[in-house]
Amino acid sequence: MEGLAGKAFVAIWHDVAPEGRAAYYEWHNREHMPERLGIPGFRRGRRYLAERGNPEYFNLYEVDTLEVLTGQDYLERLNNPTPWTKRTVGHVRNVSRSLCRVEASLGRGQGGVMATWCLEVREGQEARLRHYLIDEALPAIFDAPGVLGAHFGTADRSGSDLMTEERKMRGMATAIPGWIVLVEGIASAAVTAAGVQPFAPEVLASHGGVPQVTCAVYRLETSRARTPAEAG
Repeated sequence: MEGLAGKAFVAIWHDVAPEGRAAYYEWHNREHMPERLGIPGFRRGRRYLAERGNPEYFNLYEVDTLEVLTGQDYLERLNNPTPWTKRTVGHVRNVSRSLCRVEASLGRGQGGVMATWCLEVREGQEARLRHYLIDEALPAIFDAPGVLGAHFGTADRSGSDLMTEERKMRGMATAIPGWIVLVEGIASAAVTAAGVQPFAPEVLASHGGVPQVTCAVYRLETSRARTPAEAG
């Protein structure tokens, strides 16, 4: 089955100031995504626009391993932003960003919409919640009508919290969601319905999770895979 392209991913949620939206799109399409996919170990990048919930944008970068995301090549980019990046990042608001290890990934193709579910775990209940998500929740979600993929990752909090020049330029705190489930499929209603029962507050609580969960649904705007030219 076709799941995520790699054993780790970067998940980024954010808004863009209205006056900077046109500039953001040109930068993201023409420079930022090609730059990221040129970093060794980066496999695929996707950008989504919110259909329901917030923030307005969700970006997903799939990479070979978690070590890629704390390695020299990626940090070199983050600490040496281009002039275009410097002009654009100031328009970005309300950022959440997690560097995640893939815990499980089920897929039969890439969907046009994606629901992002952000969970947290009660202290000491990590193994219990992980077992529930991998062995029960994800298979049930993956079998739901209209679902093409169900993926689960946990954040590396120390790596996600590294201070870089790009992060400094944003000038505001960055949230780090801890446990993330991504559900992709053919329609907003399908990916939303698939997670309602598995992530019900009482169900999460019974398996060691914090009852509060956040969900937003996004429509795919662009997807870019690593090319031979970008790979060097």
